[in-house]
Amino acid sequence: MRMSVVDLESLAMAYPDLTQEERQLLADIRRRKQELLLEINLLKDEIAEISTDIDGMDTEEGAKQKNLAMAKKKFNMDHKKGIEFLIQQELLKETPEAVAQFLYKEEGLNKTAIGDYLGERHEFNEAVLKAFVELHDFTDLILVEALRQFLWSFRLPGEAQKIDRMMETFAQRYCQLNPDIFTNPDTCYVLSFAIIMLNTSLHNPSVKDKPSVEQFINMNRGINDGENVPRELLVSLYESIQREPFKIPEDDGNDLMHTFFNPDKEGWLSKQGGRYKSWKRRWFILNDNCLYYFEFTTDKEPRGIIPLENIKVREVQDRNKQHCFELYSSGNEVIKACKTDSEGKVVEGKHTVYRMSASTEEEKDEWIKCIQQSISHNPFYDMLNVRKKKAQSKM
Repeated sequence: MRMSVVDLESLAMAYPDLTQEERQLLADIRRRKQELLLEINLLKDEIAEISTDIDGMDTEEGAKQKNLAMAKKKFNMDHKKGIEFLIQQELLKETPEAVAQFLYKEEGLNKTAIGDYLGERHEFNEAVLKAFVELHDFTDLILVEALRQFLWSFRLPGEAQKIDRMMETFAQRYCQLNPDIFTNPDTCYVLSFAIIMLNTSLHNPSVKDKPSVEQFINMNRGINDGENVPRELLVSLYESIQREPFKIPEDDGNDLMHTFFNPDKEGWLSKQGGRYKSWKRRWFILNDNCLYYFEFTTDKEPRGIIPLENIKVREVQDRNKQHCFELYSSGNEVIKACKTDSEGKVVEGKHTVYRMSASTEEEKDEWIKCIQQSISHNPFYDMLNVRKKKAQSKM
């Protein structure tokens, strides 16, 4: 758009020394200036509007997290009120699948409260129990290992009827995923209880007469529709329990929920060994700028502690594992950490790198993000590394 004749005439009067072309150029500059000022004001309005939306989102998300934390506390004190609060606050859909996901995946929930809720004899609770059990993958696991996984996710309630419903649902799920092991779920149900009783008999100090493998086999004769369960299966179940007792969650003040209340992050990861590059599944807890790892979720003491000081975290590729990341020293120094050895003694770790594998890409990214936020930095170590490098270059 060109300037009007009147505007050009006013410029001619104000600037008589300019040529016609110069006055036209000046007029175009002024016009463009007005357009830019108008665009700037429009952008300011848009930025203000977006900032208001962002503030609203922050406030909404903050309120959501506060309500979630409150709901967990309510659940741990009264599981029924906790679930009702979650549904009322629209933090949870009122479906068995949604509630089961919450109980299975949400961190910081009381294991006893989970067991009591799942064992309630109401139609909705029973549907939640079924959905909860279906979240476990027992495919190709021997029965004792499936039981370990199942019994780590909650604490068995004290009422016999509740236990009966829960173990029956477990047996049905196990037989569904492993159809060729038992003739029917009843066999799985009976043998599961036999394994739990065996665990008590072998590892309870008050039981003086420990059952032998032959006694265990004889106790379970004819439970497979009148036929015997294969001897080699019963022997393997016995030996597994003999080597490693069940770690059933106890909410007694020593439970991890109390020891590490409201951690920054917790979950299962596979950890690569130092001297031997084998992978072992460990329960990790991120809290107070330290990464703790345990053999079982119910262990009172960690197997290792890695202070997140002067180290870095990065995503890595591994030939044998997916979704890997590792902690490493920025100066290729040994990471100051400690662990318990095979005799239970606390020894200093000698890793320059700790490599872990998550179950999914999303879980890996979440661990990296949380660890990065927890890492602290001491500049003294940078100075020390510089001095070391100088000393090494003079040798």
